[in-house]
Amino acid sequence: MKKTTIVAIDGPAGAGKSTVAKTLARKLGFLHIDTGAMYRAVTLAALRQKADLKNDGELEKIARGSKIELKPGEPENKVYLNGEDVSRDIRTPEVTQASAHIASSVPVRKILVSRQQQMGRVDSSPYGGAVLEGRDIGTDVFPDAQYKFYLDASVETRAQRRLRDLEKAGVATTLEKVMEDVKARDERDIHRAVGGLRKTPESIVLDHSHLSVEESAGELYQFIQQHPR
Repeated sequence: MKKTTIVAIDGPAGAGKSTVAKTLARKLGFLHIDTGAMYRAVTLAALRQKADLKNDGELEKIARGSKIELKPGEPENKVYLNGEDVSRDIRTPEVTQASAHIASSVPVRKILVSRQQQMGRVDSSPYGGAVLEGRDIGTDVFPDAQYKFYLDASVETRAQRRLRDLEKAGVATTLEKVMEDVKARDERDIHRAVGGLRKTPESIVLDHSHLSVEESAGELYQFIQQHPR
């Protein structure tokens, strides 16, 4: 049986990985797995239960008890937590801020990485492959991925994109404040003890600060078509 093709896209927060990954998956006919949404869903569950975000035991219990489903949707994919559509709820500033604790929890990461590997290997079989994005896809989740990309963009570009998303959600803030948040997030992600943000030696790096989503996805698509593995 032919091995399922895995496309790993890593990169910093706000680089547009999710949108590019979704577009690339559509071009390839692959399953798109938004790993960041899974951590956000657990974060939302923890906040709703008023859990101690520094207590790994509590977080592990919540992660195990959280049924997370990712379903195709337009313009964005849908995220379900225990049967409830939480696609908008997981994108609030409160969840974004608190998600750092969830992403740093070793027990939670073990649970979610295992689920991501299962989804990539089993759920993607009918599609022939899967596109996953995050911080540690090519290093920890699928170190044997056939394709590894590192999607980057300048801090200002990422902050501007984040600001637009917040404005659409009705959140009032400034570009300066968002830039500070983006820089702080980068520091946390790079120095995280587990699942930290880093490139692999074989990662193909693409800075798409001045590229549209379609252009970025198109470049990755062309590389995959030209380098069958």
